Amino acid sequence: MKRLSFTPIAVGAAAVVFAATAAAGAPSNASVVIRHQLRGCHAWSVDSGPYRAAQRLTLARGSSMRVVDDDVMPHTLVKTHGPAVQFTGKVVMRHMGASVKVRFTKAGTYRFTTKAGEDYMTGVKTVGEDNVLTLTVVVS
Repeated sequence: MKRLSFTPIAVGAAAVVFAATAAAGAPSNASVVIRHQLRGCHAWSVDSGPYRAAQRLTLARGSSMRVVDDDVMPHTLVKTHGPAVQFTGKVVMRHMGASVKVRFTKAGTYRFTTKAGEDYMTGVKTVGEDNVLTLTVVVS
């Protein structure tokens, strides 16, 4: 029986190639949109995908995402977990169309939520409890 042996250099080189390949496949930016909806009050979409209360996306290190509030109420973007990020703009999005850009300079897992404002417009109807929005961003 032949025995395979790996040198630390070969293993290290393979790890570097794998990490570079994984990072090359990850997008360099993303767009997240918050909207109002009848059931659950609000949800968000990543890159024009389906609207859900819980979302997950993968980005390359150095990437950014833009969060746009298209809901009838203000939202504050809150980072609840992960390394430091760079915000461009205000995390308190006070009106429809307001946005904030988030840049990820370090690899890691980041978690975000929003704190919704309490200024419902007259005549706005919703069904059920309000959704708690959660977003997990994995940066490689």
